[in-house]
Amino acid sequence: GSFMLVNTSGRFAGQKAHLLMPHLKENDTHCIDFHYYVSSKSGSSPGTLNIYVKVNGGPLGNPVWNTSITAAWNRAELAISTFWPNYYQVVFEVVTSGHPGYVAIDEVKVLGHPCTKTPHFLRLQSVEVNAGQFATFQCTANGGTDSGDRLWLQVISFFPNTLTLVYCKAHCLFECFRSRKNSSVIIACFCASEPPVPIAPPQLSSVGATYLWIQLNANSINGDGPIIQREVEYRTSSGSWYDIQPVDSTSYKIGHLDPDTEYEISVLLTRPGEGGTGSPGPALKTRTKCADPMRGPRKLEVVEIKSRQITICWEPFGYNVTRCHRYNLTVHYRYQAGGQEQVREEVSWDTESSHPQHTITNLSPYTNISIKLVLMNPEGRKESQELVVQTDEDVPSAVPLESIQGSTFEEKIFLQWREPAQTYGVITLYEV
Repeated sequence: GSFMLVNTSGRFAGQKAHLLMPHLKENDTHCIDFHYYVSSKSGSSPGTLNIYVKVNGGPLGNPVWNTSITAAWNRAELAISTFWPNYYQVVFEVVTSGHPGYVAIDEVKVLGHPCTKTPHFLRLQSVEVNAGQFATFQCTANGGTDSGDRLWLQVISFFPNTLTLVYCKAHCLFECFRSRKNSSVIIACFCASEPPVPIAPPQLSSVGATYLWIQLNANSINGDGPIIQREVEYRTSSGSWYDIQPVDSTSYKIGHLDPDTEYEISVLLTRPGEGGTGSPGPALKTRTKCADPMRGPRKLEVVEIKSRQITICWEPFGYNVTRCHRYNLTVHYRYQAGGQEQVREEVSWDTESSHPQHTITNLSPYTNISIKLVLMNPEGRKESQELVVQTDEDVPSAVPLESIQGSTFEEKIFLQWREPAQTYGVITLYEV
């Protein structure tokens, strides 16, 4: 068998010596049988004897067995169960403490059968869970134990940060049982699969005022499959409202949406197991179309009437009426002038106040004016009821001088003339 002797005299603390055993590749149970001695004349420990099991050439991990002081030679066993295609290497390590003394290992033997005193664990079944979840292993040992034995689990992981099923081929070491003098080691796989996340955002197929048709576009993913459930998460870009709906096809119609509203749409994918739902994929940002206004403005009333202007008001309205954030409110009015109907329209900018008003100017006095409001957005228009108002009278223009004619009599003068060109009302009195 192999032998190693370390004289710690003159060595400072922390120096290390190693004895490497051959790789164990047989698909079988092995027993490492050895004798060891750790002692010094001063009674202080000269160092620590550690035993490691390296898996497939990976890092040492934590010791599966160690001791720091013995009074005489002792014998110990290390039970290892290996399963193809994995290979293992037992490493003996001596770490000096700075005190003089000796640490010795002798008669190290690799036996191709179970140990006589140390129990061997049966093969563990590999376990797959989603990242962030708990994995449970059941360790079963063949052999006897005593009351001083204690159970513990050691994991040495060789996975990168992102774990996938492809690499789950017994890359973890589990030490399920440890006694005071002997140790049992077995291999099993703990695979943490990353929940799937789409690489690309959904694609937009068609847009309506209250719906959006999308293609999930979730064939390319980061993380692991298989995919057992697809969901669509959509939320308003402003505000905290959101909803999630399950999807059973590659396309989906999101309905009951608000017109002219921006939404962010993502796809959620789920793989088997608890915690198998991944984070939402990249979001598609899109906006619904405007809808036809719900109705026209209501309660059109007169605030003030003058001879040449009229001020009107109406009931305030909001998005629930306009159904679009882009809209115009125009004042349409018509009247008779010179025997012909005149039609005019003006844009009203007072659309968001609590008491909206608009003043029509440059009107003719004593004239009937027909007024209505028209609410328009890109999808349609709605009108208010028409209101007919007459402007006030105003000072008439002068009597044309050339129209004044007179006839004289013995006791009177008779005058006659034409009406002013603009009466601006009903003339009730002429003064001479």
